[in-house]
Amino acid sequence: MRTLLVTGPGGSGRTTVASATALRAARDGLRAHLITGDAVGAEDDLPGVTVTRLTPADDFRADLLALQERAGSGLDLLGASRLDGDELTALPGAEELALLRALRDTADGPYDLVVVDLPAAPRAVALLALPEQLRRYLRRLLPAERQAARALRPVLGRLAGVPMPAEWLYEAAARWDGELAAAQAVIDSDDTCVRLVAEPTEAAAEILRTTVAGLALHGLRLDAVLANRLLPDGSTDPWLADAAARQRKVIAEWEHETYAIAHLGRDPRPADLDVPPPPAESVPAVTWPVEDRLADDGVLVWRIPLPGAVREELSLIRRGDELVIGAGPFRRIVPLPSAPRRCTVAGAGLVDGELCVRFAPDPDLWPQAR
Repeated sequence: MRTLLVTGPGGSGRTTVASATALRAARDGLRAHLITGDAVGAEDDLPGVTVTRLTPADDFRADLLALQERAGSGLDLLGASRLDGDELTALPGAEELALLRALRDTADGPYDLVVVDLPAAPRAVALLALPEQLRRYLRRLLPAERQAARALRPVLGRLAGVPMPAEWLYEAAARWDGELAAAQAVIDSDDTCVRLVAEPTEAAAEILRTTVAGLALHGLRLDAVLANRLLPDGSTDPWLADAAARQRKVIAEWEHETYAIAHLGRDPRPADLDVPPPPAESVPAVTWPVEDRLADDGVLVWRIPLPGAVREELSLIRRGDELVIGAGPFRRIVPLPSAPRRCTVAGAGLVDGELCVRFAPDPDLWPQAR
């Protein structure tokens, strides 16, 4: 099964393109599944496509009621008043969690292609990074190794004078981690890639650049960039000719090969669009190699591809055995490879879309450097 994640700047027509991509796959004989919060038209417009429409409000209500039930004894001790289902409304983030759950549930589905209509970029990048981030928070706040001391928690609580986490909290954390890990496995799979849709305007070009950098920072594979609503060349109307020329100038500055989708002069239906087929093969993973320059320059160089990044928007912080990398609005904490852990950061630079972080051996941890 392949998974194609579709996003782009707001107003780019990404939902219609996502629907058209699933329809194209179905017409090519693939078992296609579309996940969306707002699919264009009805299922009748997408013959042969299984459509899952997200219901974040219903999912949020069910999750909160289930959590309230599991924590019932603790709530009763506090004298809390239970919430009824009909008074619950979805909070911010419910849509993202519903989409991650839908991604998790596709892992064992009977489909050849799953097309996911993501929110607008760059919000979509933050959504795809969420499982990794939340799992890190869980590991820090409720380390799994502490569960080994569950039999000692009552004693520890009396000694410390503070209540210890209840059993249900560790069980809930383990369940959340498992669900997040399943969603992350789909996102990180070799058979998952991202398709970007953008209308060729200067404003969209800047969002596209930032989004490409964010995808690269989180190790997400880029399938293609689709220029939507492209005006035809050769118009005798001066305004249309000028607008078409501006569009092509913007596309010429994009750093990625672009597939053009013509402007139809009206709001299109999925069947009206000529979209490229999904990738026939897995998109190769982007590697972050460590280059050994000890013999020549006395350093190791960690090469991190960040196409679309600009020097002024980059930030780096060393935290023990981790590196905090910032690229525009995006931020990721990554573990250092084994060799650079025994080094100090000697500098960094951005060259041709690649962040090169230099590490000098620490004499206290690297005996050969003495």
